[in-house]
Amino acid sequence: MDHLDPAVLAVLPPGGTVISTFQHGRTNWSTGYKVEFEVDNEEKEYFLKVIDRPRADEMALGEYESAKALAQYIPEAIVPPIAWGRFVEDPSKAFYLTHFRYLHEQLPTNSQLLSIVKKLHQSSSSPTGKFGFHVTTFWGPPPMDNTWTDSWEEYYTRKFRAALDYGQIPHGRDEEMCELGEEFIQKVIPRLLRPLQAGGRSIKPSLCHGDLYDANIQIDSATNQPVLFDPCSFYGHHEMEFQSMRVARNVVGQAFVNAYKNEVGASEPQEDFDDRNALYSIRCDLETVGMWPQWRPLLQTVKDEMRRLLAKHPDGIAGFKEPGATATITMPHLESSASSELLNLGHKDGVPTSFHQTVGLEA
Repeated sequence: MDHLDPAVLAVLPPGGTVISTFQHGRTNWSTGYKVEFEVDNEEKEYFLKVIDRPRADEMALGEYESAKALAQYIPEAIVPPIAWGRFVEDPSKAFYLTHFRYLHEQLPTNSQLLSIVKKLHQSSSSPTGKFGFHVTTFWGPPPMDNTWTDSWEEYYTRKFRAALDYGQIPHGRDEEMCELGEEFIQKVIPRLLRPLQAGGRSIKPSLCHGDLYDANIQIDSATNQPVLFDPCSFYGHHEMEFQSMRVARNVVGQAFVNAYKNEVGASEPQEDFDDRNALYSIRCDLETVGMWPQWRPLLQTVKDEMRRLLAKHPDGIAGFKEPGATATITMPHLESSASSELLNLGHKDGVPTSFHQTVGLEA
């Protein structure tokens, strides 16, 4: 980059001078730059992410609002955002600006990460009391529909259906997947998610990072503490934070999930914890296939897992039994005004899909 766009200069301290700007990291979705800036005889360092793809400004806004929300609850683990905007000279491009941090490309211990994630989930609260987020966020390229709703089942079904479609884009429509997916949506999702908010049970919409996996976690060289970046946030069921951790290909995996469960506990019904984890992981895998065609074999894994859960819960919500009960309990329908439309709504692992150097990576 030979010069900074006027939109970027406008959000830097007035009266300063750009000393240098050089590329610092790149992914398929964006390019990173380290900006060295001097103002009042003091040198400052910034990290600038430039997005050049469709819906670039929405992607920048989604990351900005996600990081801003996270910084309210875990400021020690988030580099606070400074600004986002659309370029003046080329409005098809957008930017996200934050302070530059020197990071080690290593993972924290499970106990370090657990303290941060636990604090985030337990201290945060939805500003509306509902599930969702106030802007569209992006899990890589695919947008996340964060429309507010009282029903977690409705919110997740919306995301799952979108992922089911997205996962088929690179290779064309898969009739077997479509049929399997519809049965899965009709039976397994209601069976595993509706009981969370029925029978006297409830779940709090907690703020989630939304894309918490190996590539989005590093260590700040100045503090030796974890830093989380590249968020795709939403207020939702906190167990969905573990969607990328079920698979063996990620280092932050089941050991962390087990540690979290042992310390914090599982949502009721606790007996469904592992199946809910599998459900959330399936959506993650579908998005992965949609972004990275080379992960097509993962579709068979997804189908096998969907069949496993369908075989375990063949009767859907009608087969749910209250813990300790011997008779089948008839569950109420969703109370959301959109419940009648629920069924008609409608990682990246192994590839560096997240912006590994969102806030700077020490060489």
